[in-house]
Amino acid sequence: MPFWRSYGHVVWATKNREAQIAASFEQRLYAQLVNKAAEIGCYVYVINGMSDHIHVVLTIPPKLSVADVVKTLKGSSAHFVNHIIQPPEYHFAWQRGYGYLSLGHRQLADAIAYVERQKEHHAGGACNQWLERCSELDEGPEIYATAEDKVQALRENGDVPYSVEELPF
Repeated sequence: MPFWRSYGHVVWATKNREAQIAASFEQRLYAQLVNKAAEIGCYVYVINGMSDHIHVVLTIPPKLSVADVVKTLKGSSAHFVNHIIQPPEYHFAWQRGYGYLSLGHRQLADAIAYVERQKEHHAGGACNQWLERCSELDEGPEIYATAEDKVQALRENGDVPYSVEELPF
């Protein structure tokens, strides 16, 4: 059995960023996601979100890809909401795509704290743009001639911090 220690922060949104995660079933949805993650060999440190998106800090064993884990979690949770919870007012669905940030052990506690305080962040308008990015595009990054070109382009858009102090963790 291999030794591994990897941590990740995954974010995904509801279809069209509609407020589909109702307070009445939010905790059941989170419990289902934690249980499904455990079934496939992942461990969830924390899960939380808002009515239109969720954040999950977890470990993913090296035998699984991030894409497969997210696909499994999104698929099983949408099925759970639509067939078990059955919200009468709408058909629950997740938006295509997701965000994934790998974390080191040193960033784990800060990531957990950030996810635990999701509702506070959003209520106060103090969200982290690196973690709350919403885009209609779910394609990979643009290809640049050099790394410097990419960094410059991202900085011009305000997407890259200029110093370590500006990083999310």
